[in-house]
Amino acid sequence: MERFFKLKEHGSNVRTEIMAGLTTFMTMAYILAVNPIILTPAGLDWTAVFLATAIAAGVFSIAMGIFVNFPVALAPGMGLNAYFASVIIASQATDQPISVAMGLTAVFISGIIFIILTVTQIRQMLITAVPDSLKHAITVGIGLFITIIALKGSGIMSIAVSSFDDIKAGAYTEITSNESVIHLGSLAHSDVYMTIIGLLLIGVLMVLRVPGAILWGILGTTAISILTGKVNVGDTVSGKTWIPDFSTMNIWHFDFAGVFEVGLVTVILTFTFVELFDTFGTLVGTANRAGLMKDAEKGKKRVGKAMFVDAIGVSGGAVLGTSTVTAFVESSSGIAQGGRTGLTSVTTGICFLLAIFLSPLVALVPAAATNAALIIVGVLMMQSIKEIDFSDMVYAIPSFLTFALMPLTYNIANGISFGIVTYVALATVANVSGKGKYKIHWLMWVIALVILGRYLFMGGE
Repeated sequence: MERFFKLKEHGSNVRTEIMAGLTTFMTMAYILAVNPIILTPAGLDWTAVFLATAIAAGVFSIAMGIFVNFPVALAPGMGLNAYFASVIIASQATDQPISVAMGLTAVFISGIIFIILTVTQIRQMLITAVPDSLKHAITVGIGLFITIIALKGSGIMSIAVSSFDDIKAGAYTEITSNESVIHLGSLAHSDVYMTIIGLLLIGVLMVLRVPGAILWGILGTTAISILTGKVNVGDTVSGKTWIPDFSTMNIWHFDFAGVFEVGLVTVILTFTFVELFDTFGTLVGTANRAGLMKDAEKGKKRVGKAMFVDAIGVSGGAVLGTSTVTAFVESSSGIAQGGRTGLTSVTTGICFLLAIFLSPLVALVPAAATNAALIIVGVLMMQSIKEIDFSDMVYAIPSFLTFALMPLTYNIANGISFGIVTYVALATVANVSGKGKYKIHWLMWVIALVILGRYLFMGGE
């Protein structure tokens, strides 16, 4: 195991890697419950989605560990699964309803596109093309992004309006001038104070430099929740089965002809666009955090291999019957715990496969425990902000927009998009005016134009 994963070379050991893998799993495990909840309204079976989620996360996380030696786990992505479901649900009221098979086909095709982009080295070029300040801004932005996810999920933060579409639909009352859109949630709510307890518990353990602080914090918060009655063991495990029914799965459930009949090309391109930058941001951000980008050439090759596994995961997940499988930003929790090699992701993958048979136990971990862990991870990822050159506005403004827009628009791709377009524009102005000599990779020009085209003609999410 030492020789295969090169543990000493990465300054790690078996115990640390396993603890890191368990931590990553604990912070990702919510997807086992959330993904079925999101996709069942679109017409998928709960058990089928649960099994597809667990198997896809398990298989492709293990593949990432074995073939890339990278401490990043994969699972069906949040946001993309909601988009998948919304497209199908919204179509039901039209003359051309989209079936589950068509939706899965669109995901499968987007995965094929990713494989082509990866094999042709186009995705890997992003690592060289994007300036270092923007790369560090991506790390910071992801940290803020997962923090706001945790704050919102825990109830510590409350959002009055979730989207302009909700306003148009009349789902929210009009906001007055003295009313904030984002405000503090009710501290009296059990989820809120349990998250705060978990946050303090992990914080204390980290201050005391206890090995496995995040994992022990998650387990400790879970124990406290059970002992105080915040988690009812009987109700939580009720209806959960120990024996999986694989016959319910939508394996190779595709309709290629139907995809083009109902005009899902735009949907395929949206999947491709969002996943392209989400994955790039997650892989580069986590690689930076793990110290794997110190050797630029080795780091680039490893991230390139990780992108290939991720691309296969997109289509592979569709084959199993779930929405887009992607590198999970929550992998940062395992990296923060000390995970530096593929043994971390292999451990996470094995946990997901075991979860197929242990779903009642997995269900006991409360959201408060994982939310507390993700907030701590956000703190750790913010450390990259010191690497950004804020004295140079050509780097400072794009970097700021990158990490500010990720959490504020609730979308990693939006932050990266604004950062790239702004950098190209400002660097060009500086170069033309003689105020500086900034390198603009030709791919940055291409991406900037694609981004502008996407937002101008296809709309933004």
